[in-house]
Amino acid sequence: MKNRMRPLQALYFTQFLSAFADNMILFVIANLLQDNGFSPVMLALVSMAFFLPYIALAPLVGPFADKHPKSLVLVVGNLIKVLGVLILLVIDQSSILMLMLAYFTVGVGAVVYSPAKYGILPELTQNEDQLFHANARIEAYTIIAILTGIGGGGAIAAMTPTLVSSAICLVLYGLSVLMTFNIPRINGNAMIRYGTETRLFFAHFRQLLRKPETGFAIIGTGAFWMSSSVLRVAVIAWIPIALGIDPKSSAVSLILATTSIGIIAGAFLAPKLIPLQRFYRSIMYGFLMFVLILLFPLFHITAVAILFLLLVGFMGGVFIVPMNTVLQEEGKKMVGTGKTIAIQNFVENALMLVGSGIYYVIIYLGTTVSGAIIAQGLVLLVFLLYLAGQTKRLAATQM
Repeated sequence: MKNRMRPLQALYFTQFLSAFADNMILFVIANLLQDNGFSPVMLALVSMAFFLPYIALAPLVGPFADKHPKSLVLVVGNLIKVLGVLILLVIDQSSILMLMLAYFTVGVGAVVYSPAKYGILPELTQNEDQLFHANARIEAYTIIAILTGIGGGGAIAAMTPTLVSSAICLVLYGLSVLMTFNIPRINGNAMIRYGTETRLFFAHFRQLLRKPETGFAIIGTGAFWMSSSVLRVAVIAWIPIALGIDPKSSAVSLILATTSIGIIAGAFLAPKLIPLQRFYRSIMYGFLMFVLILLFPLFHITAVAILFLLLVGFMGGVFIVPMNTVLQEEGKKMVGTGKTIAIQNFVENALMLVGSGIYYVIIYLGTTVSGAIIAQGLVLLVFLLYLAGQTKRLAATQM
């Protein structure tokens, strides 16, 4: 057991370091945009570059992780992220296209890395109980990395020059690579063919969408992450305008981090609030999240903004966790865990790309950031109304 836990512990730390840097780099780019005189809305455009690899490479990264030793795939993913940061340091930082290229490269590394971190767990555990606990721990490390990456990483980026904050990201990715060498290199399946797997990806996608439970969960989780990604970019622009805080102050990232705290609290309490066999009832919390998003930009008081972000995160956590659980459990039976996660990533990032595009266009047309946040809430409402229409059918399948 001891020997088994050492590689797992290395994996947890590898994931934490990599995910922390993934979140910190967004604030490095946000500061670069400001230093070069770009409008805050340009952060949405740069963010879209990060989502593109998740869509374009989704059918291929799962088979790539299965074909090769997964510990090696983790190294490759992190080294591609390192390349993205190096590009950020050597490009003309006054070019929006070059900034998009750098963040796109980090996105390629992230999408390569993602399936391997989950797919390696069965190789490092001996039974289902160990696998269950390993899944829970890697999710916990990921959530902590997101929270500290937004709060702490954003604060570091605000307090240090771009060269220093970028160097810190490089060090974090480098440490993540070093930790990976404590994970055994287990050969993958060399017989895997990418063409066949790509065709299967879209067949499995249709299969999951057709089943009421998994179709509901795929659309629901996608709608949540679409709103969350746009809200993150919009709030970074909204805080300095509405609350009078310096855009480069560490307070911006610390205020934004309250949303993640809310998500953690909501995720923790979700099993107590929503019975899994009635998982679709979590849509009530989706509607509450929508109402809070509508009200949030109307109050220009820091304490109230923090409370609203905390509540938005909480409602979102309760909304998404039951759907995530059902999707993973049902998806595992239907097409396998790894393929389900790849399909879920594909849908979530496609919707995040669409949401960011809508936000960018709305701001480009002259709407205020507050108006764009409300508009994003209305887009979420469209998805919620569709899901609400599916609940009767789901309730009937549970009887």
